[in-house]
Amino acid sequence: MTGTLDIPTVQAFLLVAELQSFTRAAEALGTTQAAVSMKLQRLEAVVGKRLVERSPRAVRLTEDGAAFLQSARALMEAHDRALLGERSARQQLSLGISDHAAGPELVPLLERLNAVSSQLSFAVTIGFSRDLLDAYDAGALDGVIVRRESGRRGGEKLAEDSFGWFASPRLKWRRGESLRLATLAPPCGVRAIAVRALDKAGIAWNEAFIGGGVSAVVAAALAGLGVAPLARRIAPPGMIDIGAEHGLPAMPLSKVMLHSKIGDPVKLAALRTLAAAFRSAAAKT
Repeated sequence: MTGTLDIPTVQAFLLVAELQSFTRAAEALGTTQAAVSMKLQRLEAVVGKRLVERSPRAVRLTEDGAAFLQSARALMEAHDRALLGERSARQQLSLGISDHAAGPELVPLLERLNAVSSQLSFAVTIGFSRDLLDAYDAGALDGVIVRRESGRRGGEKLAEDSFGWFASPRLKWRRGESLRLATLAPPCGVRAIAVRALDKAGIAWNEAFIGGGVSAVVAAALAGLGVAPLARRIAPPGMIDIGAEHGLPAMPLSKVMLHSKIGDPVKLAALRTLAAAFRSAAAKT
């Protein structure tokens, strides 16, 4: 070793490792990709090993980088404990995430957030975008990740989703028959978009299944109970989009937005990491 480790450099390494992207790590840190790259170069010079393999398409840890990862996490945890001193109670970051925006990447998102945010505990509420925005406006949530509501201004775009009409391959439906839908109950915005599109196209429909969450809607569609309007990003394997084959109407694109009013630097850093991780996960689908 030819120097001393510094905390910002190790933090940058952890973010690159967790987000698998210099660009996303820079977003989380509020800096530039070039600055993150320079931090990693300095870190590699200090430890005397190549930690990260860089290519135009991917960023991955070398064998030495993977070995260093656990030590880097331990160092950051010790640093955070030193800052907290005798305070045993950790701060809590309260988030609301729309069920139709969460998708299959929710678990890895929270894993990445936990890996780089040892000072925080997390309270996550899954629900309808409108209900979450009401709770956020009332001060009950630090931030929300929701689908853009009509007339709602502000926020930061995390993704833009296209939608399809997803069903089991076993589902049988002929044009002219009433289309059996599997949806969330009102005030679900995705349900409203789907129903408006069907009404405008003159396609009769009925609600064959109303679920309390997207996982229930997906299960019903996979079981053949109906067709589920879903963002392509969150539609699981085993479902097919029957829209083009059956002449179902196209649905408009929908933006996933982050709203927050956080001033605390620890919470803000965690939220920036979450936003970067969400973008990274959405870009891969």
